[in-house]
Amino acid sequence: MAEALPKVSLLKVDGLQAWYGESHILHGVGFEIGRGELVTLLGRNGAGKTTTLKSVMGIVERREGSVTFEGRETVGHPSDAIARLGLAYCPEERGIFSSLNVEENLLLPPLVKPGGMSLSEIYQLFPNLQERRRSQGTKLSGGEQQMLAIGRILRTGAKLLLLDEPTEGLAPVIVQQIGTVIRALKQKGFTILLVEQNFHFAATLADRHYIVEHGQVIDMIRNDQLAAKVDKLKEYLGV
Repeated sequence: MAEALPKVSLLKVDGLQAWYGESHILHGVGFEIGRGELVTLLGRNGAGKTTTLKSVMGIVERREGSVTFEGRETVGHPSDAIARLGLAYCPEERGIFSSLNVEENLLLPPLVKPGGMSLSEIYQLFPNLQERRRSQGTKLSGGEQQMLAIGRILRTGAKLLLLDEPTEGLAPVIVQQIGTVIRALKQKGFTILLVEQNFHFAATLADRHYIVEHGQVIDMIRNDQLAAKVDKLKEYLGV
């Protein structure tokens, strides 16, 4: 397993524990992501995948362990300070502001690092958003809202994108569009940590897959190992 890990980690998580109130959710999560990689967290519902993303971003009530980004320890730092290092989180619920139109939603997040994508670059990635730029955010289709949620974090200058269930509830043709965009972002040099229930979608994108179960990472499978380990993966995921 160690041979497959990146030589230089952009993000390294070690012994990560997290709580919501009295509920202990993560029990020592550990994984690494190299610069420019796309890595997925796979697991059944309730395994701790979303909590892992939120814990990396510092938006859980309590966390312990180690999360280093570009060699800097972030545990103990607030989420706004973590964002300024170059991380951005796109939640499953999308968080579109209903009182703002598409362009206003895109312009809302602050720039945290130089090098963020311009509005015109985002519109090139998402032509639908340019056509609907004066439309109220919540008047968009589910697919367009997901495009807006992803597009919004691309302006910030973040280099590590945490994407939580970007294809949830979307029609197959829209899932294909989201996949095309995520591939394009990887080609542009973004590093991506993806939580995804649609394993077949994840398999077309990722370099490696970490399996999360009961708040722990229990296995890591490289994408080129999937064919040989498909039965084991189905057992992990209950499919």
